[in-house]
Amino acid sequence: MTSIDVKDLTKEYGSTRAVDHLTFRVEPGRVTGFLGPNGAGKSTTMRLVLGLDRPTSGTATVGGRPYATLDEPLRHVGALLDAQAAHGSRTARDHLRALAASNRIGSGRVDEVLERTGLGSVARRRVKTYSLGMRQRLGIAAALLGDPPVILLDEPSNGLDPEGIIWIRELLRGLAREGRTVLVSSHLMNETASFADHLVVLGRGRLLADTPMRDFIDARVQPRVRIRTTDGQALAGLLKRHGHEAAESEDGRWTVHHARVEDIGRLVSGAGLPILELTAEEGTLEQAYLDLTASEAEFTATTTETPPTPASPTHSQEA
Repeated sequence: MTSIDVKDLTKEYGSTRAVDHLTFRVEPGRVTGFLGPNGAGKSTTMRLVLGLDRPTSGTATVGGRPYATLDEPLRHVGALLDAQAAHGSRTARDHLRALAASNRIGSGRVDEVLERTGLGSVARRRVKTYSLGMRQRLGIAAALLGDPPVILLDEPSNGLDPEGIIWIRELLRGLAREGRTVLVSSHLMNETASFADHLVVLGRGRLLADTPMRDFIDARVQPRVRIRTTDGQALAGLLKRHGHEAAESEDGRWTVHHARVEDIGRLVSGAGLPILELTAEEGTLEQAYLDLTASEAEFTATTTETPPTPASPTHSQEA
């Protein structure tokens, strides 16, 4: 089994501890989303896994071995950390051919990954002419070049257009279905929710969560039910008698907190009230993530505006 194993990993830069006794495992056969605020230690952890930095203490291994000990590492691990890594004066095809030669990968594989990432028609163009999205695709092509069992991608959706985002989503799912170990760092919560099966969440270098995504959401965001009927007052009374907290919106819909749709449906239909709408409001990854990391962000901005200084009573003020 080829997993990524991080055990009691710590990395210090002077007096700053970027990674703090971190332990988790990334399993094959699923996409693991790697989340955390800016400064949480995600990029540092990925660099430690790839042997680009040395840990202060602890270990990070791939398939039980440190990355630095792997022969022909592209055959074991594919990674995208920086879309700007390719030399601008080279063509995409030449860039990949150089990588392939250094890892004894046949040149035919270069054309395969160029086609798979949608770059076949522009493979002979110089990289400096590429857009950010095209550079992202080239970085992903490099990660796939050795057909590795382990894939690490840092913000792979960055710069991609809507078609590209759909493509990367399906690519990640497909890699996991093939039994590969896939770790993806991202700040895009909605996008992560569309492809991740499991989550590892960091805050200030520490592990905050290591759990299936659905469990992560359900543990932090209480379910709600939205309901509309012809008799709002009767509904309000019914919900109150049965201990449900509910609030009415201006459009006549009621939101029942901490409730399941099947329970509210049975209650209302049993009372003979006509149901015009009955919908479950599931929690989102963004809600759960913000709930967990609210106190862990290194950089935050206030959302409350400073009230204006009151005008002198002798002067008028226009709205």
